[in-house]
Amino acid sequence: MRYSTTIRRYRPSRQLPLSRGPDAARVGRWLVMVVFLIGLMVVVGGITRLTESGLSIVEWKPVTGIVPPMSEQAWQKEFAAYQQSPEYRLVNRGMTLDQFKRIYWWEYVHRLLGRLIGLVYLLPLVFFWLRGMIPKGFHGRLVTIFLLGGVQGLIGWLMVKSGLQSEPEVSHYRLMLHLLFALFLFSFVLWTAFDLLYPRHGMRQRRWRMLGRAFLTVLVLQIALGALMAGLKAGYAFDTWPKMGSDWVPPGLLMLKPAWRNLFDNAVAVHFLHRNTAWIVAALAGLLVVLAWRYDAPGPTKLASLVIALLTLVQFTLGVVTVTHGVPIVWAVLHQAGAVLLLAAGVHYLHMHRRP
Repeated sequence: MRYSTTIRRYRPSRQLPLSRGPDAARVGRWLVMVVFLIGLMVVVGGITRLTESGLSIVEWKPVTGIVPPMSEQAWQKEFAAYQQSPEYRLVNRGMTLDQFKRIYWWEYVHRLLGRLIGLVYLLPLVFFWLRGMIPKGFHGRLVTIFLLGGVQGLIGWLMVKSGLQSEPEVSHYRLMLHLLFALFLFSFVLWTAFDLLYPRHGMRQRRWRMLGRAFLTVLVLQIALGALMAGLKAGYAFDTWPKMGSDWVPPGLLMLKPAWRNLFDNAVAVHFLHRNTAWIVAALAGLLVVLAWRYDAPGPTKLASLVIALLTLVQFTLGVVTVTHGVPIVWAVLHQAGAVLLLAAGVHYLHMHRRP
C-alpha cells in the first residue's frame, strides 16, 4: 500500500466560526499592544544592563517611585542613597551628580515601563470585563496574566537586590530568571491574542507541530544561555569568529569543579555553548523551510517558516557582529531585540499548527 507524503490541509468543521466576533477582535488587538510593550521593556532592560544603570535606584517603591526627583534636594537625596551602595563604593566612587543622573534615567524608564504596562493592561481589562466583551473561557487566563506581571516585577526587584548586598553585580541566575519569565509572559500574552484573533488556526498534521516545538525549545535554551552570557559578561571573553581566539574548542571549558558548574558559572563554557547552540537554531530554521517546500506545505506554513529562517539569519549575524566588535551597546541591543522578534515568530508558527 502506498502512502502520500503530501501535507493535508486541515479543514475546520462548519461549527467553528471564522472569528469570535468583533469584541474578541478588540480584546485581541489590545493584547497585541501589551505584547509590544513587553517586548519594548525587554529591550530597554537590555540597555539598562549594558549601560550599567540597573543598580542606580536602590529602593523599590511600586507606587511613589513613579515620580522622579523634581528638585535639586530630591536629586541629592537619591544620590546619597546610591552612594551607600556597593556599586558606588567599589566601582563608581567619585561619580558626579550629573553622571549619576545619566544612569538613573535608564533604570527609571525601565521601571516606568513596567508600571505603564500594568496600567495599560489593568484598565482595559476592567472595561472589557464590565462591558461583557471578554469571550467565554478567557476570564481566568486574563487574570492570570495580570498576576504573572506582578510576579515579574517582584523577580526584577529581587534581581536588583542581589547587587545591593556586598558585591555590585546582580546574580546571573536571577538575571536569567528575570529575562526568561519576561519572555514567557510575552509568549503567553501573544498566544492568547492569537487565540482571540485566529480561532481557526490549527492543523491535524503533526510534522509541523513537532518541528515548531523543537525550534522553540532550542531557541529558549539559546536565550537562557544569552542571559548567562550577559550576567557573566562572557561576550567580552572572545572577540573572534568562528574560532574562539585561536581555537575551535578553547581551553578552560571545565575549569570549575564540580563539572556541572561550568554550564552556569564559567564564562568560557557559557560563551562556547551559546555560539554552538546558535548553529542548532540555524539548522532547525533551515529545516523548517526545506521540509515546507519538500512536502508542499500550505502557503501560510511556507511563509511562516521563511520568516523564521530570515530572522534567524539576521539574529545570527547580529550575534557575530556584537562579539567581534567588543559588545557595543547598539549591536548588543539589536541582538536582544532580534531574539524577541524570533521568539514571536516561533510562537506564531506553533500557534498556526496547534491541535485543531
